[in-house]
Amino acid sequence: MFSNLNPLIEVPIAGIITYIAIIIMLRLSGKRTLAKWNSFDYVVTVAFGSILATAFLSTEDEFGKDILAFAVLVLLQFIITWISVRWSIIQKLIKSEPALLLYRGEMQRDIMKRERVAEEEILSALRNSGVSAIEDADAVILETDGSFSVIQNIAHSASALKDVRGFDRTKMNCAK
Repeated sequence: MFSNLNPLIEVPIAGIITYIAIIIMLRLSGKRTLAKWNSFDYVVTVAFGSILATAFLSTEDEFGKDILAFAVLVLLQFIITWISVRWSIIQKLIKSEPALLLYRGEMQRDIMKRERVAEEEILSALRNSGVSAIEDADAVILETDGSFSVIQNIAHSASALKDVRGFDRTKMNCAK
């Protein structure tokens, strides 16, 4: 497309066109296309970056292929998220479960080992949430995107914890 241009002119022109095309595709596909949700989304986001870098820096005349590759990834991401919201079996295939790492001041060592989380990471999550004593946290949860949630006071129903692996509502005692 730009084969007769100087590379110092070609890269900015290709970059501007690619940038505009990506913005249009992302706006049309919706907010979930780049959501921080799970490892599947992470892989797609890395692939977006790779395609974008290739489109900006490629010396080959494959500009249209780069934009098409980006469009295919956006479309696949849209389809997967659309299907996963409608069919729980698909959601379970691509999404991990949140895991309870600390409950009522006690580290859940078996779950920590399974999830490969060190005690220091939980302590860091507590500090980042303004909790200075392990005993002051009712729960620390490893979320599906790899982040930590710290809950200081579990409400009596704890309905937000119903999908957390390791949380047993029947054993919940609301009085600390």
